[in-house]
Amino acid sequence: MKITDRKTEIITVAAQLFKEKGYSAVTMRDIAQAMDIKAASLYNHIKSKQEILVLIVIEIAEEFTSTMNEVVTSSESTIKKIEKIIQLHIDITLHDANALACLNNDWMHLADAELTYFIKMREEYEDNFRTIIKKGMEEGTIAKLDLEVIIFSTLSTLRTLYLWYGKKKSPDAVVLKTNMIQVLLNGIVVS
Repeated sequence: MKITDRKTEIITVAAQLFKEKGYSAVTMRDIAQAMDIKAASLYNHIKSKQEILVLIVIEIAEEFTSTMNEVVTSSESTIKKIEKIIQLHIDITLHDANALACLNNDWMHLADAELTYFIKMREEYEDNFRTIIKKGMEEGTIAKLDLEVIIFSTLSTLRTLYLWYGKKKSPDAVVLKTNMIQVLLNGIVVS
């Protein structure tokens, strides 16, 4: 599906509105009003609000999946793989926090086929992350703690970074990446 500049603009505006109000509360009229055009004009570029949701959620999910597949099959060390996953989440947060919010908050509104596809990608992503952590435990580079606690605490932090970053005094991107990797991999206690 070819995405025109106008379609990109519609998707960008919709993602912002979805983040602010939630997918269910936003109408095509709201999107048109935010763009200062007539609602009927949107339909020249987009079939429905559902199409917008699919374009936002699936694109970001595929970006996560593609990069995770590269990371998991690479010959890099376990620690380097985890660092790359953390960097991926930070990079996506920095370049499209609104779409990331939509992915996290509104994925359940996807229609049948797209919902199934999204859930499959999300489960594979988490399974790949588990595989990386397990390998680190086996090689002694990751502490032998409860695997699900590690997965939950790491991914929860990364998935909700968009809620915090950009508000008040957030660090610049380099400091964020360096410090986030340090905190998530080594904690905050001086050894």
